Amino acid sequence: MKLLEYQAKEVLASLGISIPPGRVARTPDEAAQACADLGPVAVKAQVPVGGRGKAGGIKLARNADEARRAAEQIIGMDIKGFKVPLVYCEGALDIDREIYLGFTVDRDARANILMLSARGGMDIEQVAEEEPEAIARLYPNPWRGPLDFELNALVYQAGLGELARPLTAVVKKLHRAIPELDAVTAEINPLVLTKSGEIVAGDAKLEIDDNAIWRHKDLEERYGSVLEGDPYEVEAKKRGLTYVSLDGDIGIIGNGAGLCMSTLDLVQRAGGSAANFCDIGGGAKAEVVENALAVILMNPKVKGVLMNVFGGITRGDEVARGLVTAKNNLGMKLPLVVRMSGTREEEGRTILKENGIEPGANAWEAAQKIVELTSEGGAPLRRGASRGATSPDAGEGA
Repeated sequence: MKLLEYQAKEVLASLGISIPPGRVARTPDEAAQACADLGPVAVKAQVPVGGRGKAGGIKLARNADEARRAAEQIIGMDIKGFKVPLVYCEGALDIDREIYLGFTVDRDARANILMLSARGGMDIEQVAEEEPEAIARLYPNPWRGPLDFELNALVYQAGLGELARPLTAVVKKLHRAIPELDAVTAEINPLVLTKSGEIVAGDAKLEIDDNAIWRHKDLEERYGSVLEGDPYEVEAKKRGLTYVSLDGDIGIIGNGAGLCMSTLDLVQRAGGSAANFCDIGGGAKAEVVENALAVILMNPKVKGVLMNVFGGITRGDEVARGLVTAKNNLGMKLPLVVRMSGTREEEGRTILKENGIEPGANAWEAAQKIVELTSEGGAPLRRGASRGATSPDAGEGA
Protein backbone atom coordinates (compact mmCIF):
# COMPACT_ATOMS: atom_id res chain seq x y z
CA MET A 1 0.00 0.00 0.00
CA LYS A 2 1.53 3.29 -1.16
CA LEU A 3 0.59 6.24 1.00
CA LEU A 4 0.14 9.73 -0.35
CA GLU A 5 2.53 12.42 0.86
CA TYR A 6 0.19 13.90 3.46
CA GLN A 7 -0.65 10.41 4.74
CA ALA A 8 3.01 9.44 4.97
CA LYS A 9 3.76 12.65 6.83
CA GLU A 10 1.05 11.93 9.36
CA VAL A 11 2.73 8.59 9.99
CA LEU A 12 6.17 10.22 10.24
CA ALA A 13 4.80 12.69 12.76
CA SER A 14 3.53 9.78 14.86
CA LEU A 15 7.12 8.47 14.86
CA GLY A 16 8.38 11.79 16.23
CA ILE A 17 9.70 13.33 12.98
CA SER A 18 9.02 17.04 12.45
CA ILE A 19 6.78 17.96 9.51
CA PRO A 20 5.66 21.38 8.24
CA PRO A 21 2.12 22.54 8.97
CA GLY A 22 -0.25 21.53 6.20
CA ARG A 23 -3.84 20.97 5.20
CA VAL A 24 -5.61 18.79 2.64
CA ALA A 25 -7.74 20.65 0.08
CA ARG A 26 -10.25 18.99 -2.21
CA THR A 27 -11.44 22.21 -3.84
CA PRO A 28 -9.78 25.49 -4.90
CA ASP A 29 -11.70 27.33 -2.18
CA GLU A 30 -10.32 25.00 0.47
CA ALA A 31 -6.81 25.63 -0.87
CA ALA A 32 -7.37 29.37 -0.66
CA GLN A 33 -8.55 29.07 2.93
CA ALA A 34 -5.54 26.92 3.82
CA CYS A 35 -3.19 29.57 2.47
CA ALA A 36 -5.08 32.30 4.32
CA ASP A 37 -4.60 30.36 7.56
CA LEU A 38 -1.03 29.09 7.03
CA GLY A 39 0.58 31.88 5.03
CA PRO A 40 2.65 31.12 1.89
CA VAL A 41 2.23 27.47 0.91
CA ALA A 42 3.35 24.86 -1.59
CA VAL A 43 0.26 23.42 -3.29
CA LYS A 44 1.10 19.77 -3.97
CA ALA A 45 -0.73 17.17 -6.06
CA GLN A 46 -1.43 14.01 -4.06
CA VAL A 47 -0.67 10.98 -6.20
CA PRO A 48 1.44 7.90 -5.32
CA VAL A 49 4.17 8.56 -7.89
CA GLY A 50 7.27 10.70 -8.14
CA GLY A 51 7.98 13.49 -10.60
CA ARG A 52 5.06 15.66 -9.48
CA GLY A 53 7.06 18.87 -9.70
CA LYS A 54 8.29 18.17 -13.23
CA ALA A 55 4.71 17.39 -14.27
CA GLY A 56 3.45 20.73 -12.94
CA GLY A 57 1.87 19.19 -9.86
CA ILE A 58 3.60 21.42 -7.31
CA LYS A 59 3.15 25.20 -7.26
CA LEU A 60 4.07 27.89 -4.76
CA ALA A 61 1.37 30.28 -3.58
CA ARG A 62 2.04 33.49 -1.66
CA ASN A 63 -1.60 34.37 -1.05
CA ALA A 64 -5.09 32.89 -1.13
CA ASP A 65 -5.79 33.88 -4.75
CA GLU A 66 -2.60 32.22 -5.96
CA ALA A 67 -3.43 29.09 -3.95
CA ARG A 68 -6.90 28.98 -5.49
CA ARG A 69 -5.50 29.26 -9.03
CA ALA A 70 -2.86 26.64 -8.32
CA ALA A 71 -5.45 24.19 -7.01
CA GLU A 72 -7.67 24.84 -10.04
CA GLN A 73 -4.79 23.88 -12.30
CA ILE A 74 -3.65 20.83 -10.32
CA ILE A 75 -6.87 19.14 -9.16
CA GLY A 76 -8.05 16.82 -11.92
CA MET A 77 -4.79 16.80 -13.88
CA ASP A 78 -3.26 13.49 -14.93
CA ILE A 79 0.17 12.58 -13.56
CA LYS A 80 1.59 9.31 -14.84
CA GLY A 81 -1.86 7.75 -15.17
CA PHE A 82 -3.27 9.05 -11.88
CA LYS A 83 -5.97 11.69 -11.78
CA VAL A 84 -5.24 14.16 -8.98
CA PRO A 85 -8.20 14.08 -6.52
CA LEU A 86 -6.87 16.60 -4.00
CA VAL A 87 -3.90 18.77 -3.05
CA TYR A 88 -1.87 19.23 0.09
CA CYS A 89 -1.24 22.85 1.03
CA GLU A 90 1.95 22.88 3.06
CA GLY A 91 3.53 25.80 4.82
CA ALA A 92 6.57 27.12 2.95
CA LEU A 93 9.94 26.32 4.52
CA ASP A 94 12.93 28.62 4.89
CA ILE A 95 15.39 26.12 3.41
CA ASP A 96 19.09 26.21 4.15
CA ARG A 97 20.00 22.69 2.98
CA GLU A 98 18.31 19.66 1.40
CA ILE A 99 19.29 16.10 2.34
CA TYR A 100 18.18 12.70 1.07
CA LEU A 101 17.29 9.99 3.60
CA GLY A 102 15.68 6.67 2.75
CA PHE A 103 15.27 3.02 3.62
CA THR A 104 14.32 0.48 0.98
CA VAL A 105 14.91 -3.14 0.02
CA ASP A 106 18.10 -4.04 -1.85
CA ARG A 107 16.89 -7.16 -3.65
CA ASP A 108 20.36 -8.07 -4.88
CA ALA A 109 21.70 -8.04 -1.32
CA ARG A 110 18.43 -9.46 0.07
CA ALA A 111 18.53 -6.88 2.84
CA ASN A 112 17.21 -3.48 3.85
CA ILE A 113 19.48 -0.63 2.88
CA LEU A 114 19.75 2.82 4.44
CA MET A 115 20.89 5.62 2.12
CA LEU A 116 21.94 9.12 3.09
CA SER A 117 23.12 11.88 0.78
CA ALA A 118 23.87 15.58 0.96
CA ARG A 119 22.41 15.75 -2.59
CA GLY A 120 18.80 15.87 -1.50
CA GLY A 121 15.94 17.29 -3.53
CA MET A 122 17.06 15.45 -6.68
CA ASP A 123 16.08 12.10 -8.16
CA ILE A 124 18.18 9.71 -6.11
CA GLU A 125 18.37 7.35 -9.10
CA GLN A 126 20.05 10.10 -11.12
CA VAL A 127 22.51 10.81 -8.29
CA ALA A 128 23.25 7.09 -7.93
CA GLU A 129 24.00 6.83 -11.64
CA GLU A 130 26.02 10.00 -12.07
CA GLU A 131 27.68 10.33 -8.66
CA PRO A 132 27.38 7.03 -6.74
CA GLU A 133 30.01 8.20 -4.28
CA ALA A 134 27.61 10.95 -3.17
CA ILE A 135 25.37 8.38 -1.49
CA ALA A 136 26.43 6.80 1.80
CA ARG A 137 25.01 3.32 2.39
CA LEU A 138 24.42 1.08 5.38
CA TYR A 139 22.87 -2.38 5.68
CA PRO A 140 21.45 -2.40 9.23
CA ASN A 141 21.22 -5.62 11.19
CA PRO A 142 17.58 -6.70 10.70
CA TRP A 143 17.20 -7.86 14.30
CA ARG A 144 18.69 -4.97 16.28
CA GLY A 145 18.54 -2.16 13.72
CA PRO A 146 21.27 0.44 13.17
CA LEU A 147 23.54 1.29 16.11
CA ASP A 148 24.61 4.83 16.95
CA PHE A 149 28.24 4.37 15.95
CA GLU A 150 27.14 2.93 12.58
CA LEU A 151 24.89 5.92 11.97
CA ASN A 152 27.60 8.37 12.98
CA ALA A 153 29.97 6.76 10.47
CA LEU A 154 27.25 6.95 7.81
CA VAL A 155 26.61 10.65 8.46
CA TYR A 156 30.30 11.48 8.21
CA GLN A 157 30.62 9.38 5.05
CA ALA A 158 27.84 11.48 3.53
CA GLY A 159 29.75 14.66 4.40
CA LEU A 160 27.19 15.74 6.99
CA GLY A 161 29.26 15.31 10.13
CA GLU A 162 28.24 18.66 11.61
CA LEU A 163 24.65 17.32 11.74
CA ALA A 164 25.54 13.96 13.25
CA ARG A 165 23.48 14.29 16.42
CA PRO A 166 20.14 15.50 14.95
CA LEU A 167 20.45 13.31 11.83
CA THR A 168 21.13 10.20 13.88
CA ALA A 169 17.96 10.87 15.86
CA VAL A 170 15.85 11.29 12.69
CA VAL A 171 17.27 8.13 11.08
CA LYS A 172 16.46 6.05 14.14
CA LYS A 173 12.88 7.35 14.14
CA LEU A 174 12.42 6.64 10.43
CA HIS A 175 13.82 3.13 10.83
CA ARG A 176 10.94 2.31 13.19
CA ALA A 177 8.68 2.22 10.12
CA ILE A 178 10.34 -1.02 9.00
CA PRO A 179 9.73 -3.30 12.01
CA GLU A 180 6.62 -1.52 13.30
CA LEU A 181 4.80 -0.85 10.01
CA ASP A 182 6.30 -3.49 7.68
CA ALA A 183 7.45 -0.70 5.37
CA VAL A 184 9.33 -1.74 2.23
CA THR A 185 10.15 1.90 1.44
CA ALA A 186 10.45 4.82 3.86
CA GLU A 187 11.91 7.91 2.24
CA ILE A 188 12.29 11.62 2.99
CA ASN A 189 13.47 13.67 0.03
CA PRO A 190 14.20 16.36 0.80
CA LEU A 191 14.92 16.21 4.49
CA VAL A 192 15.19 19.95 5.05
CA LEU A 193 17.58 21.80 7.31
CA THR A 194 15.94 25.19 7.87
CA LYS A 195 17.87 28.39 8.41
CA SER A 196 16.81 28.28 12.04
CA GLY A 197 18.55 24.89 12.38
CA GLU A 198 15.44 22.66 12.49
CA ILE A 199 15.34 19.36 10.56
CA VAL A 200 11.97 18.86 8.88
CA ALA A 201 10.52 16.33 6.42
CA GLY A 202 9.95 18.34 3.25
CA ASP A 203 8.47 15.36 1.42
CA ALA A 204 7.69 11.78 2.35
CA LYS A 205 7.20 8.41 0.71
CA LEU A 206 5.96 5.37 2.59
CA GLU A 207 5.02 2.00 1.13
CA ILE A 208 3.65 -0.80 3.31
CA ASP A 209 4.15 -4.43 2.31
CA ASP A 210 0.80 -5.64 0.95
CA ASN A 211 1.52 -9.10 2.35
CA ALA A 212 1.57 -7.64 5.86
CA ILE A 213 -1.32 -5.21 5.55
CA TRP A 214 -3.52 -7.49 7.66
CA ARG A 215 -1.35 -6.45 10.60
CA HIS A 216 -2.13 -2.80 10.00
CA LYS A 217 -5.90 -2.61 9.65
CA ASP A 218 -5.86 0.88 11.15
CA LEU A 219 -3.75 2.17 8.26
CA GLU A 220 -5.83 0.33 5.70
CA GLU A 221 -9.08 1.73 7.10
CA ARG A 222 -7.66 5.25 7.31
CA TYR A 223 -5.69 5.36 4.06
CA GLY A 224 -6.74 2.34 2.04
CA SER A 225 -8.93 4.07 -0.54
CA VAL A 226 -7.56 3.59 -4.05
CA LEU A 227 -6.87 6.66 -6.16
CA GLU A 228 -8.43 7.04 -9.55
CA GLY A 229 -5.79 5.42 -11.72
CA ASP A 230 -6.24 2.52 -14.11
CA PRO A 231 -9.95 1.65 -13.66
CA TYR A 232 -9.46 -2.07 -14.34
CA GLU A 233 -6.66 -2.37 -11.78
CA VAL A 234 -8.81 -0.50 -9.26
CA GLU A 235 -11.73 -2.85 -9.83
CA ALA A 236 -9.47 -5.91 -9.74
CA LYS A 237 -8.05 -4.82 -6.38
CA LYS A 238 -11.57 -4.48 -4.99
CA ARG A 239 -12.19 -8.08 -6.05
CA GLY A 240 -8.92 -9.34 -4.56
CA LEU A 241 -7.27 -10.14 -7.89
CA THR A 242 -3.64 -9.82 -8.96
CA TYR A 243 -4.05 -7.78 -12.13
CA VAL A 244 -1.90 -5.50 -14.28
CA SER A 245 -3.18 -3.63 -17.32
CA LEU A 246 -1.19 -3.89 -20.57
CA ASP A 247 -1.61 -2.33 -24.00
CA GLY A 248 -2.89 -5.23 -26.13
CA ASP A 249 -6.30 -6.69 -26.97
CA ILE A 250 -6.17 -10.30 -25.71
CA GLY A 251 -7.25 -10.91 -22.12
CA ILE A 252 -5.04 -13.34 -20.19
CA ILE A 253 -6.01 -15.44 -17.16
CA GLY A 254 -3.67 -17.94 -15.50
CA ASN A 255 -3.09 -19.53 -12.13
CA GLY A 256 0.38 -18.61 -10.98
CA ALA A 257 2.64 -15.73 -11.96
CA GLY A 258 5.03 -17.93 -13.93
CA LEU A 259 2.25 -19.49 -15.97
CA CYS A 260 0.75 -16.07 -16.68
CA MET A 261 4.09 -14.71 -17.82
CA SER A 262 4.74 -17.66 -20.11
CA THR A 263 1.23 -17.27 -21.55
CA LEU A 264 1.95 -13.62 -22.33
CA ASP A 265 5.11 -14.75 -24.12
CA LEU A 266 3.25 -17.37 -26.13
CA VAL A 267 0.63 -14.86 -27.24
CA GLN A 268 3.31 -12.44 -28.34
CA ARG A 269 5.20 -15.21 -30.16
CA ALA A 270 1.98 -16.11 -31.97
CA GLY A 271 1.65 -12.52 -33.17
CA GLY A 272 -0.79 -11.19 -30.61
CA SER A 273 -0.62 -8.68 -27.77
CA ALA A 274 -1.88 -9.13 -24.20
CA ALA A 275 -4.37 -6.68 -22.69
CA ASN A 276 -3.57 -7.67 -19.13
CA PHE A 277 -1.83 -9.96 -16.68
CA CYS A 278 -4.36 -11.64 -14.37
CA ASP A 279 -3.25 -14.30 -11.88
CA ILE A 280 -6.12 -16.08 -10.12
CA GLY A 281 -3.66 -17.95 -7.87
CA GLY A 282 -3.63 -21.49 -6.62
CA GLY A 283 -6.83 -23.16 -5.52
CA ALA A 284 -9.02 -20.58 -7.28
CA LYS A 285 -12.75 -21.21 -6.84
CA ALA A 286 -15.48 -20.61 -9.40
CA GLU A 287 -16.24 -17.16 -7.97
CA VAL A 288 -12.63 -16.03 -8.46
CA VAL A 289 -12.65 -17.19 -12.07
CA GLU A 290 -15.88 -15.32 -12.75
CA ASN A 291 -14.51 -12.14 -11.14
CA ALA A 292 -11.35 -12.32 -13.24
CA LEU A 293 -13.30 -12.71 -16.47
CA ALA A 294 -15.67 -9.91 -15.49
CA VAL A 295 -12.81 -7.46 -14.93
CA ILE A 296 -11.13 -8.39 -18.21
CA LEU A 297 -14.35 -7.89 -20.18
CA MET A 298 -14.74 -4.37 -18.77
CA ASN A 299 -11.96 -3.27 -21.11
CA PRO A 300 -13.54 -2.42 -24.50
CA LYS A 301 -10.21 -3.06 -26.25
CA VAL A 302 -10.36 -6.76 -25.41
CA LYS A 303 -11.25 -8.86 -28.48
CA GLY A 304 -10.90 -12.29 -26.89
CA VAL A 305 -9.73 -14.13 -23.79
CA LEU A 306 -7.16 -16.87 -23.28
CA MET A 307 -7.25 -18.88 -20.06
CA ASN A 308 -4.31 -21.12 -19.22
CA VAL A 309 -4.80 -23.28 -16.13
CA PHE A 310 -2.59 -25.98 -14.71
CA GLY A 311 -4.28 -27.84 -11.90
CA GLY A 312 -2.21 -28.50 -8.83
CA ILE A 313 -4.28 -27.33 -5.91
CA THR A 314 -6.46 -25.57 -8.49
CA ARG A 315 -9.27 -27.91 -9.57
CA GLY A 316 -10.24 -28.04 -13.22
CA ASP A 317 -13.92 -28.57 -12.46
CA GLU A 318 -14.03 -25.44 -10.27
CA VAL A 319 -12.40 -23.38 -13.01
CA ALA A 320 -14.79 -24.76 -15.61
CA ARG A 321 -17.84 -23.97 -13.47
CA GLY A 322 -16.57 -20.43 -12.99
CA LEU A 323 -16.19 -19.99 -16.74
CA VAL A 324 -19.63 -21.34 -17.50
CA THR A 325 -21.21 -19.11 -14.85
CA ALA A 326 -19.32 -16.09 -16.13
CA LYS A 327 -20.33 -16.83 -19.70
CA ASN A 328 -23.98 -16.97 -18.74
CA ASN A 329 -23.98 -14.05 -16.32
CA LEU A 330 -21.92 -11.71 -18.49
CA GLY A 331 -23.52 -12.63 -21.80
CA MET A 332 -20.05 -13.13 -23.23
CA LYS A 333 -19.84 -13.01 -27.02
CA LEU A 334 -16.09 -12.75 -27.49
CA PRO A 335 -13.81 -15.63 -28.45
CA LEU A 336 -12.69 -17.69 -25.48
CA VAL A 337 -9.84 -20.20 -25.64
CA VAL A 338 -9.11 -22.46 -22.68
CA ARG A 339 -6.11 -24.66 -22.00
CA MET A 340 -6.64 -26.88 -18.98
CA SER A 341 -4.58 -29.70 -17.49
CA GLY A 342 -3.87 -31.22 -14.11
CA THR A 343 -6.19 -31.92 -11.18
CA ARG A 344 -9.70 -32.95 -12.30
CA GLU A 345 -8.86 -31.90 -15.82
CA GLU A 346 -11.21 -34.48 -17.36
CA GLU A 347 -14.13 -33.33 -15.21
CA GLY A 348 -13.36 -29.73 -16.17
CA ARG A 349 -13.14 -30.53 -19.86
CA THR A 350 -16.46 -32.33 -19.69
CA ILE A 351 -18.15 -29.32 -18.08
CA LEU A 352 -16.70 -27.01 -20.73
CA LYS A 353 -17.77 -29.24 -23.62
CA GLU A 354 -21.29 -29.61 -22.22
CA ASN A 355 -21.57 -25.83 -22.23
CA GLY A 356 -20.17 -25.14 -25.66
CA ILE A 357 -16.54 -24.44 -24.77
CA GLU A 358 -14.01 -26.74 -26.39
CA PRO A 359 -10.75 -26.71 -24.37
CA GLY A 360 -7.41 -26.28 -26.12
CA ALA A 361 -5.03 -29.19 -26.64
CA ASN A 362 -1.96 -27.37 -25.29
CA ALA A 363 -0.77 -23.88 -24.41
CA TRP A 364 0.91 -23.11 -27.74
CA GLU A 365 -2.08 -24.16 -29.84
CA ALA A 366 -4.36 -22.20 -27.53
CA ALA A 367 -2.24 -19.06 -27.97
CA GLN A 368 -2.23 -19.48 -31.76
CA LYS A 369 -5.98 -19.99 -31.79
CA ILE A 370 -6.86 -16.88 -29.75
CA VAL A 371 -4.58 -14.77 -31.96
CA GLU A 372 -6.29 -16.22 -35.04
CA LEU A 373 -9.74 -15.51 -33.65
CA THR A 374 -8.93 -11.93 -32.68
CA SER A 375 -6.77 -10.93 -35.63
CA GLU A 376 -7.83 -8.31 -38.14
CA GLY A 377 -10.40 -9.80 -40.46
CA GLY A 378 -10.63 -13.00 -38.46
CA ALA A 379 -13.99 -14.46 -37.50
CA PRO A 380 -14.96 -16.54 -34.47
CA LEU A 381 -15.17 -20.22 -35.27
CA ARG A 382 -18.34 -22.09 -34.57
CA ARG A 383 -18.40 -24.71 -31.90
CA GLY A 384 -16.39 -27.74 -32.94
CA ALA A 385 -15.10 -26.09 -36.13
CA SER A 386 -11.47 -26.30 -35.03
CA ARG A 387 -9.52 -28.37 -32.57
CA GLY A 388 -8.62 -26.62 -29.35
CA ALA A 389 -10.95 -23.65 -29.10
CA THR A 390 -14.35 -22.18 -29.66
CA SER A 391 -16.15 -18.90 -29.25
CA PRO A 392 -19.07 -18.79 -26.83
CA ASP A 393 -22.13 -17.69 -28.74
CA ALA A 394 -20.04 -18.10 -31.91
CA GLY A 395 -20.95 -15.87 -34.77
CA GLU A 396 -22.55 -13.14 -32.60
CA GLY A 397 -19.43 -10.98 -32.26
CA ALA A 398 -15.67 -11.11 -32.32
